[in-house]
Amino acid sequence: MVSSKATSVDQYLADLPEQRRAILQPVRQMVLDSLQDGFVESMTMGMPTYEVPLSTFPDTYNKKPMMYCAIAAQKNHNALYLCGVYSDPELEKKLRDGYAAAGLKLNMGKSCIRFKQLEQLPLDVVAEIIAGYSVAEFIQNYHNCRKK
Repeated sequence: MVSSKATSVDQYLADLPEQRRAILQPVRQMVLDSLQDGFVESMTMGMPTYEVPLSTFPDTYNKKPMMYCAIAAQKNHNALYLCGVYSDPELEKKLRDGYAAAGLKLNMGKSCIRFKQLEQLPLDVVAEIIAGYSVAEFIQNYHNCRKK
């Protein structure tokens, strides 16, 4: 399910096969429990996203809400997108070190962590990373990255 036509996260999860839903529901709950105040959950680009709303920060390069993280059931894997890690080398190191300490292999693109089973995702490590940014800090990081 690369892109969904669901209009809500609950519908997105309900449309998933039971096995995929059993993996992504706890990931969603971990994200919701970890986010600092100000981020909102929505459906963007056919997947559940957690973003800075335009009412908080309208000055994005593409005039769309700034995505902080997202989850998705892709064709051959599940994915957790962590935009804060993509733009912060210290957070990326923390993520890599957390995977190593958990004895897990990290399968990651620029911001995408790929996993097939829930056990391949160290929820405590990822929760700490997601909790690591406030909306204001994420906006400041955005400005710092755009200056380069």
